Amino acid sequence: MATTPVPPAPKTVDPPARSILLDVPFLRLWAGTTASGLATWALPFVLGLAVLHRDLSAAGLGLVLAARTVGFLVAVTVGGVLADRHSRRAVVLWSALAAAAAAPLLAAGLGRSLLLMTAAAALAGAGQGACRPAFQALTAETVDPGRRQQANAAVTMAVRGSTLAGPALTALLAAFLDVGTLLLGIGLLWLVAALVPGKGAGAVAQADPAAGPVPRASFRTEFLEGVREARRHPWFLAGLAALVAVIALGYSATSVALPLISRDRYDSEWVLAAAMTAYIVGALGGALVIARLRPRSQGWAAFAGLAAYGFAPLSLTLPVHPGVVVAAYAVAGIGIELFNVPWFTATQREVAPDRLARVSSLDFLVSYGLAPVGLALIAPAIDAFGVTPVLGACAAACFLVPAAAALVPTARHFARTAPEARADGS
Repeated sequence: MATTPVPPAPKTVDPPARSILLDVPFLRLWAGTTASGLATWALPFVLGLAVLHRDLSAAGLGLVLAARTVGFLVAVTVGGVLADRHSRRAVVLWSALAAAAAAPLLAAGLGRSLLLMTAAAALAGAGQGACRPAFQALTAETVDPGRRQQANAAVTMAVRGSTLAGPALTALLAAFLDVGTLLLGIGLLWLVAALVPGKGAGAVAQADPAAGPVPRASFRTEFLEGVREARRHPWFLAGLAALVAVIALGYSATSVALPLISRDRYDSEWVLAAAMTAYIVGALGGALVIARLRPRSQGWAAFAGLAAYGFAPLSLTLPVHPGVVVAAYAVAGIGIELFNVPWFTATQREVAPDRLARVSSLDFLVSYGLAPVGLALIAPAIDAFGVTPVLGACAAACFLVPAAAALVPTARHFARTAPEARADGS
């Protein structure tokens, strides 16, 4: 007796992924992160205007910015531990409020007390440093794994866009407002960073109240736990080494050499302005591309992008057409975001959630901490050996160190296991 075949069950089609830009919790986090990034960028620029208006000496500017850097480096380590101990949202709140409180103190000391300005700058740097790892960890709590790369790219585009439009906007505001008022405006940005983001999903496990109080380890012990977590991921350590080479050598060399070459070789300031603008525009383009791009070997692709920064110092070694310099900086900007966005996303995915902020603090500590060392050493090296040899060595480091980092086990995918081997498929 013939049987009627049972029709196959219709295939279920997954609904299209909702755009990250339609997610209200992320938009609140995005607004806070963007405000903190804009405030961080704006402070040195506004203080530079204070030098132009003779409210602050050049030596005073150096002291104030150095104090901010010291505050950042001290607080980024403490902030990473606090953000893993307590609510990431609370750490963002109090650190951003500290940075906001520093703004009126800076305005009060302007032209009156360099000591007050220095102390306020250290407070501002501490607020900035403490909130950075907390924001990274809060992103992992707020955004599901499948959309984190898109989320990190959206944050990067906002910060880069602010950096691109910020100088013109600040210069326009400076025509109507004094430096003290602009400093208060920076404080308002920090208030946005403090108050607008919402709560995350609470990724850090909370102790059971019925079990009684749990002894808390010391700061040193918990920080070393973060170091041990970082050492579990060879790709992360390799990425840090590559970042050191590019930031401490490549970025520092071009920061010192580009103004000199723009003046001495091209006899024009426009090469400096055009190259820096091209870098930011390139970074915007790179973030836009990587928001959608998913390379099969994302680690190798990211290290290739990071190595592209070597074209910036390389373009300054020979008397090429200025358009070549501008194009090289655009390529460097594209490459840096082809690295940054997958790097942040992989850290949020691979690192244990309860240690994410501490590992992120290591990233910022190494990246930001060694940049002043590079800046301090590049100028004497140029005086001793000349611009071309120093830039050539820095370009070689930018190309070779990321290439060597890509050979480290687990670097190919920025993961301990290949994507197809992971059960979650993320």
